[in-house]
Amino acid sequence: MTLDLLDYRLWLAFSGIVIVVLAIVFLFIFMSFLHLWVQCVLTGANISIWNLMWMKLRKINYEMIVKQKIALIQTGVKVATAELEAHYLTGGDVPKTAKAVIAAHNAGIDLTWATAARIDLAGRDITDAVLTSVYPKVIECPNPLKGKAVLEGVCKNGIRLKARARVTVRTKLERLIGGATEETIIARVGEGIVEAIGAAEHHTDVLMNRGSFRRRS
Repeated sequence: MTLDLLDYRLWLAFSGIVIVVLAIVFLFIFMSFLHLWVQCVLTGANISIWNLMWMKLRKINYEMIVKQKIALIQTGVKVATAELEAHYLTGGDVPKTAKAVIAAHNAGIDLTWATAARIDLAGRDITDAVLTSVYPKVIECPNPLKGKAVLEGVCKNGIRLKARARVTVRTKLERLIGGATEETIIARVGEGIVEAIGAAEHHTDVLMNRGSFRRRS
């Protein structure tokens, strides 16, 4: 009877030590997330401390997620934390995507997080796309940095003409995925110019009617 009582007391002591150790570990983990959780509460980011722990277990950069969620919320962009996590886990650039969405929102452009995430995952530069959507971009055709300085074409009278063009482009975000890249635009414009020169009966037709020539290209 005495041995049973001693074993029982030892078991209680061991259990108590285990509980205390677990409580200390839990408290340590809880406190490590406390400052981020307080930020979420004060800014209305709506990320619970359990969400933070769950992100930690899944090896998500939770500090970065919190920072981007706060930036989005304070700008007036509504996005679920799960959407940020999903973009991170699929290899997306969360900070760049968030920056683009915020820039679009400030410019009055309707760009949802889902659309921005798809553009980013498609390998397109979402930040540059938003900027080009707000401020049209002028590109040189051909691109002098890629080797060719001018385009060349031969008119039907045998005269060779050299030409260059500047093209103003504005990005349509809703059509960006699957749309033409800058290189594609330069190639298409170049082909049009060469074809237009080749279709001219006389080189003066091109030189005297450059407005019509530009429209054709």
